[in-house]
Amino acid sequence: MTQGKKTIAVALSGGMDSAYAAFALKEKGWDVIGVHLILPLPQKERAKRAKLIDSITKKLDIPSHFLDVKDLFHKTVIEYFISAYSLGITPNPCVVCNSLIKLQQMITWIEQNRIDYLATGHYARVRKSSRGNQMELLKGKDKQKDQSYFLHRLNQQQLSRTIFPLGDMTKSELCLKAEERGLTDSVRHESQEICFIPDNDYRSFFTRQVGEEMLSSGNIVDCEGKVLGVHSGTYAYTIGQRHGLGIASREPLYVHRIRPETNEVAVGPRKTLFSKELTAHDFKWIGDLPAKRRLKVEGQIRYRHQPASGTLTVLAPDLVQFEFDQPQWAITPGQAFVCYKGEKVLGGGWIRRP
Repeated sequence: MTQGKKTIAVALSGGMDSAYAAFALKEKGWDVIGVHLILPLPQKERAKRAKLIDSITKKLDIPSHFLDVKDLFHKTVIEYFISAYSLGITPNPCVVCNSLIKLQQMITWIEQNRIDYLATGHYARVRKSSRGNQMELLKGKDKQKDQSYFLHRLNQQQLSRTIFPLGDMTKSELCLKAEERGLTDSVRHESQEICFIPDNDYRSFFTRQVGEEMLSSGNIVDCEGKVLGVHSGTYAYTIGQRHGLGIASREPLYVHRIRPETNEVAVGPRKTLFSKELTAHDFKWIGDLPAKRRLKVEGQIRYRHQPASGTLTVLAPDLVQFEFDQPQWAITPGQAFVCYKGEKVLGGGWIRRP
């Protein structure tokens, strides 16, 4: 046993990643407690997830705890989600949830209950800086599964109490080990759905939240302002979208701009969506503010985007500009912009509307 008999709470979602994280920590000698967040979901879905957690914790022979965050989650994540789409920007609820709900609420709980650490099933790593005075957030070993992008808003206190057991593993390695240990039968299949929208239909979810009477149709226009069609609400579109526009054209057209102030969706050819510059606000740094105002780093504009090189200009502690060396496609207002220096996360903010 390398860690000693310390206690650790593992955030259990019901999926294989977090279940294996709990198993691996117990195997190393930790005193493990499974913790599951109760979200504002339909009662049937909450019961289904609770049953999964019970199955996993019984399989691992560890205690479980259910932390009710329904009201806080709705106020912090769902209201932000609805507000963003209402303003014509594309939200990233996972980033908000990780820093303000999942990590913060669980760390508060472990401190109240004198538990040493929190662990999650994210594919990321954390380490002490070379000087030993700060924590650093690093990419996960598996480049296809790296989730450091979603964790860029974590602060030093959160990072100092958090362990990522899967950071040095690949997904294929985990799947093999989980199957060998009989864990695959006790978990739900991996999904790309938004956790609070089980059917993954965000448009219907939005409509239910705001009411049909709040939705208004408007024009779909081209880059010159010519009307090409009609939309039923700007919330149903995102930058780069091609399908579901309901317009005829000799060449493929993509959503280029969303203009809630005029209730318009502007579309254009693929080439019109390439750009080199962005501004990001509410920027959070993992460590200290850089001494230099201009830095050569890599920038990432969405989860599946390959970080690309460019120049970061620090305008203020929480405001930056970034110029990519090469134009990038579909830079989307509302999405997180995250900066890396090699494998290390420097920080990130929210992309502003051009």
